[in-house]
Amino acid sequence: MTEETKTKGPASYFPSIEKKYGHPVTHWFDLLKTVSSKKHMEMVAWLKTEHGLGHGHANALVAYFLANAKNQ
Repeated sequence: MTEETKTKGPASYFPSIEKKYGHPVTHWFDLLKTVSSKKHMEMVAWLKTEHGLGHGHANALVAYFLANAKNQ
């Protein structure tokens, strides 16, 4: 994989999130839709406490989710 094609930013965490937690990232985005009225760090905390995600993985999912929600 070259530097031009290498995934960067929050999406770079997606393969390890899917492997570690056994769900596609779309599963986590669907869950985040249910708490989309919360602030960024509240959503991160929710993923950590309710679903057992690590901080980095939860933060990456929320950052990507919120960035894409603004673009829709």
